[in-house]
Amino acid sequence: MDLKQVEYIVAIANEQNITRAAQKLFVTQSALTQQLLKLERELQTQLFYRSRNNWHLTPAGEIYIKNARELLRIKQDTYRMIADITQTQHGSMSIGFTPGRGVVMFANVYPAFHKRFPDITVNPIENLVKKQQQMISDGDLDIGFISLRDEQKIPGNRYIKLCSEEFFLVVPVSSSLPEKLNEPVDIRLFSEEPFVLISKDSTMRPIVDGLFKKAGFTPNVLFETSHNPTILTMVQHGLCCGIVSHYYLRSPIPNICAYRIYNMPDWGNYACYRANAYLSEPAKAFIQLAKDYWIG
Repeated sequence: MDLKQVEYIVAIANEQNITRAAQKLFVTQSALTQQLLKLERELQTQLFYRSRNNWHLTPAGEIYIKNARELLRIKQDTYRMIADITQTQHGSMSIGFTPGRGVVMFANVYPAFHKRFPDITVNPIENLVKKQQQMISDGDLDIGFISLRDEQKIPGNRYIKLCSEEFFLVVPVSSSLPEKLNEPVDIRLFSEEPFVLISKDSTMRPIVDGLFKKAGFTPNVLFETSHNPTILTMVQHGLCCGIVSHYYLRSPIPNICAYRIYNMPDWGNYACYRANAYLSEPAKAFIQLAKDYWIG
């Protein structure tokens, strides 16, 4: 089996468009088309349903791509194992992180990693947690740095816990309860206040919704946002309350009071990778640097 051809077909499946796949592979569209037609003649079946804008896998294509990704994973793992035992670290590694604080983590960790492994090319990918998990399952991402609960994990992926993290209720100074600052609060005390909440596509949102459900009230939601700093800005201006992770409260913020939440469920930061993938020495080093960052 021609592994170059395998890479070409997987690229078409990933992009769902032969033009975009050709651009990503730096080959002509006609050359890529010829490779696909050659393989389909060999298999005596089509691998893709063609349309002008999107190409989708046929049942035969689903089988081919599933096993093609496994072949490419075996090739990659083999090269990494050899690099580890010969101590000739080179190649590439894709690292996923979330928008906002994930970007900050990467910016802090990468310089030290690059100094230690200058011949490893790191391909950074910014994406939401759910998308990262799917990319890891599909073999399109080596390591993802994500935050979630145990029930949000995907079978077939492996998770290394970097640290636990608390959520805090943040309220304007005008709505604060000075006598409660050093103890967990019951969020029902703020049931009449408006809230700005993290968006529903965040893995944090089910936990936040669960807190309100357990408290027995539905919050008055002013609006939703994908960014925790937006919540803090709204609270600073006295417009609402919110719930954010401890990361965003590591430094004092003017005009905000933060409270621990009573009966707060567990939440953690993780390094995630495919369970049957080989974790190379550079990958282990990057994970350790990230762990040092989160607990530092």
